Amino acid sequence: MRYSIRVCLLIIFKTSLLANVGEERIVGGYAPVPHSIKYIVSIQTLERKHFCGGFLINKHWVVTAAHCNIGVKNMMIVGGDYSLSIYEGTEQEILPHILVPHPSYNKITNNCDIMLIKLRAPFYLNSYVSITLLPRQGAPIAEGRLCRVSGWGYTNPSGGPIPSTLRTVMLPIVSTEKCNSSESFSGNITENMLCAGYSLGGKDACQGDSGGPLVCDGRVYGVVSWGKGCADAQFPGVYTAVSNYTYEHPLFSNN
Repeated sequence: MRYSIRVCLLIIFKTSLLANVGEERIVGGYAPVPHSIKYIVSIQTLERKHFCGGFLINKHWVVTAAHCNIGVKNMMIVGGDYSLSIYEGTEQEILPHILVPHPSYNKITNNCDIMLIKLRAPFYLNSYVSITLLPRQGAPIAEGRLCRVSGWGYTNPSGGPIPSTLRTVMLPIVSTEKCNSSESFSGNITENMLCAGYSLGGKDACQGDSGGPLVCDGRVYGVVSWGKGCADAQFPGVYTAVSNYTYEHPLFSNN
């Protein structure tokens, strides 16, 4: 069966040379209704340790952050999960077949921090596992629009254990101009990034949420990428801007 999905691998981008601002990236959020966020996946080591999030765009493919790449032989993808500490019988564990990081990903500047994962076997779509939608190519998202970010990352900016259950939080989009101001990221936000958060801080994605989805109006507009600390005032979270990368990838022809 052949799938034709718009996904994130636009090959040509303007690349800016920036300062070293790299940092792996839910603070101030809450636990959603169990299994109400069906498109999110937990990316884990083979020892079942969660380290990144991702989201399902069809039953064969997952999108995450390029900085979550620890090697195709060192990870597995878990869908249908809610509590990482309890076996619920809803989980599906699938090994990756191919990792496709964006060819222009820069681990120093975090530009193009996005990666596709083709699975060895498809997910079975059901009441616990589902796909999410992508925005049309070039679609803007307005400043102030509330969007949802979810994940199993730290709930405390100072670290500590990751939560056992999925967490989620609503965040407003911050303009690139404001995010790039001298009071914030001082020009380190490229055209391939977007920002979301509150000027006073207190709510944000954090370490362990990397690769997870920022959903606005029912579509994934951002991939959790980086930031300065977690939930710091004047420093919103930084996300890879998904609508910049929408592209027909040839690997889909194999499905």
